[in-house]
This record gives sequence, C-alpha cells and structure tokens, in this order.
Amino acid sequence: MPDIPFGFSLPGAQPPDPSDPQQMQQFMAQLQQMFAAPGSGPVNWDLARQVAASQLSATGDPAVNMLERHQVEEALRLADLWLDPVCALPSGIHKSVAWNRNEWIFNTLDVWKKLCEPIAGRMVGAMGDLVPEEARAQLGPMQSMVATLGGALFGGQLGQAFGQLAAEVLSAGDIGLPLGPAGTAALVPSNIKAYGSGLELPEDQVRLYVALREAAHQRLFGHVPWLRAHVLNAVETYANGITVNREAIEEAMSRVDPTDPESMQAMALEGIFTPEDTPQQKAGLARLETALALVEGWVGHVVDTAAADRLPSVAALGEAFRRRRAAGGPAEQTFAALVGLELRPRRLREAGALWTAVAEHRGIPGRDALWDHPDLLPTDEDFADPGAFARPRSDWDISELDNLGDGPPEG
Repeated sequence: MPDIPFGFSLPGAQPPDPSDPQQMQQFMAQLQQMFAAPGSGPVNWDLARQVAASQLSATGDPAVNMLERHQVEEALRLADLWLDPVCALPSGIHKSVAWNRNEWIFNTLDVWKKLCEPIAGRMVGAMGDLVPEEARAQLGPMQSMVATLGGALFGGQLGQAFGQLAAEVLSAGDIGLPLGPAGTAALVPSNIKAYGSGLELPEDQVRLYVALREAAHQRLFGHVPWLRAHVLNAVETYANGITVNREAIEEAMSRVDPTDPESMQAMALEGIFTPEDTPQQKAGLARLETALALVEGWVGHVVDTAAADRLPSVAALGEAFRRRRAAGGPAEQTFAALVGLELRPRRLREAGALWTAVAEHRGIPGRDALWDHPDLLPTDEDFADPGAFARPRSDWDISELDNLGDGPPEG
C-alpha cells in the first residue's frame, strides 16, 4: 500500500498484514484500546503521543549526550552575553536545556492542546451531524462512538504532524510561538546538526545563531507580560473562524470500511478545514500575521545586530532563517494542510526593516519601549513606510501615551 502523507494510522510504521494473524490481533487490540479509553475532549491526545513517538522511532530520535548538553548550555550563556549590549530587555532564561525530539513534543503539548482543540471540536461535531436526526435516538450509546472516532482520527493525524515538526524544529521558540515552559530555553541538537549540514556551515556557528534566536525569544516573551496572550489569542481568534467542510468529512468517512482495518490508513483529513472568506476572518489573519512578523522581525534584527561583528557566517545564517520562516518547512505545511492554520510571518522582511529604522531613529531603549503596550506597536499599514513610523512622534505627549489603551490621541 503506498504511503499517504496525511493518512491516519494506529501506532506502528506500517499497516497490518491481513494474512498475518499476529499483526491483525495486535492491530485489533490497539483499536479496542482506542475506543475503550478515548480520553476527554475532541482529540485523543494519548493516541497523538503514541503516533508521534512511533513515527520518531521509525525515523530516529538520537539521545542527547553530555557533550551536547554542555554545548547547548554554553551557547545559550554566550548568546545572552552577546544580546546584553543590543537589547534593553534583560535575560529571560531561567533554565537552559537540550531536548531530543520526543522531549520537544512532551514539553510543547499543553500549548498545542489550547490551539488545536477548538478546531477539532468543530470537526467532531460535524461528524455527529452526519448521522440523521431520526437515527440518533436509535443509536443511543453508539452515538458516542462517532465522537470517539473523530477524536482518534484527529489525534492520529496530529501525532503524525507533531512527529514531523519534532524532526525539524531547532528550539522551543523556533516557529515563533511560546510553546515551551516560560523561562526555559531549549535547543534540539540533532536537528541543529542536520540543519547545519544542509547549509554547509560550521555546526558551532549554527548552534550559536539558534541559541541567539532562542535567547532573544525568551527575553521578549519573558519581559513583555501581555505578549504571550496576545500572540496565542491572535492564533485562537483566527482558528475560531476556520470552518468545517462537511462534504470533505463525508467523503473521508465513506472510505472507511469497518471490516477492513487498512481503510483507516487512508482516512485523510486534509482539506476538511478552510478559513472563512469574511472581513472578520481576513482581519484575524492580518492580526496573526502582523503579530508573528513583529516578533520574528524583532528577533532577527536583534540577533543579527548582536552577531554582526562576532559570527563570520551571520549574513548567510540570517538569510537562511528568513527564507525558512517565510516559506515554512514541510512539517509546518503539513500542519497547515491538516488544521487550515498557517503560522508564517509573511511580512518578515518588512518587519525587520521597520525594527532597524526604529533603532536608528530612537535608539535601542526607544525601540524596545514599543513593547510596553500593544497599542504602541506598528500596524500592518506601518510596514509600507518604516521611516515615517520610526521618527519620534513629538506631537504626542506623555499623558496621551499613558491613555493609549483608551484609544488614539485626539487631535
């Protein structure tokens, strides 16, 4: 059977062989376990973890050795020292760690739950609606199996997406969201090594550049109290406007044959979730993209400034990271196809130019003071003319800035 990129599978790299009684017995036991212990909520997170772990065991998840842990700790310590002169925000690192790929999943899963469960809930509800109303009373307790099946399908596919993401991410803050525990700076050594070899750049320089980015993320999210909720709320607001394509669900369900376990392997959820084409949804997307671009643009600007005279490959690394974040890696594309949610800062270069202009006009303290309140930050329109935004607004006095939360100054 051909590999299906977005297909659901129970834990295990390959579907069972119907001619092998032992494989079929194991598969049916797993299937029974799935329905016996579905867990709470619209996603079977236990299954998601199992599928991700199974995928990583097939592709490889090298353990972190003592040398790598030391290298990560030293890189993050040096990164914080380099950032001090170019950043008004103090260090946000309370703990420096090196994670393997499974540890990245384990330590970021709580945030993924908040982001994915509202979307999954709509899918599970839509699956239940496919059952005719007159038949629901006859089904009785069997109706709950629809929700269980939906939670398992979504959990299995999320597990595959997480397994792919875990094989690509370089650090806790690599995709621009505060996924890990607050104050914990984390790098993934095996992924950094693979990424560096693809760039044909020295591994120690790649590791230090990733450490600089992680340390900058920690400063931003650690010392801007409102930012974590602002970014996650922007994601959640946009996700709430994603609708369920009921025809796609019906077609996907029609491919499942209860007597043929292999049909579960072909159960694909790609295309089930689509953004609403409404003014509110477009505004939500713009808010999300602006938030991600401002965070990523600031991080890139600060890191490139800190490393400019110290890291020989800083120009090549900076350009590689901008392209990587703007395009999104294969795993991010998988995640976007699955849940209809893209986590890409589309205006990354414009945001970087804007932060550079602000630093030139207002200095480092003036640049970082913009993070004091969300209403001080540039808007999407400001990206078009960074110089105009960056010039100090002498016509605004201190009392007006203090009242920004109540609306724009009168005048």
